[in-house]
Amino acid sequence: MPHRFTGERTLMRIFIGERDKCEHGPYQGLALHEALLRLFRERGFAGVTVLRGTKGFGASAKVHTADLLRLSMDLPEVIEVVETEEKIQQVLPELDRMIDGGLITLEKVRVILYRPANVPENERWRHRIEGLEPTDREGPQ
Repeated sequence: MPHRFTGERTLMRIFIGERDKCEHGPYQGLALHEALLRLFRERGFAGVTVLRGTKGFGASAKVHTADLLRLSMDLPEVIEVVETEEKIQQVLPELDRMIDGGLITLEKVRVILYRPANVPENERWRHRIEGLEPTDREGPQ
């Protein structure tokens, strides 16, 4: 069973503030990063990472910071998702309803996926490697 796969995916980054709430839908009122995490998990996305920034500013140009003298309660957050273009396009209309203020960027990325050696063949792993090329080689690397 191949262990390493390479290919192309889409990287979606969602820039929000930690105090942002989900505006509409089944997660209305939840912290936006939590609502997005739940949505992507329900939709079977391969993975999501929520990153909390220490400083930043957005459209208002107001600096949000974790500095002790100017402690902010609304630090920047970035949600990163690497998935197929098709799955990301399918979820964008839902994001339009959930996000009141923020920024989404999309870019094509080259991925290298390392699958654990003893993972069983199942639907979850088939989706993750679909369209990627196995790159395992015989002998020493």
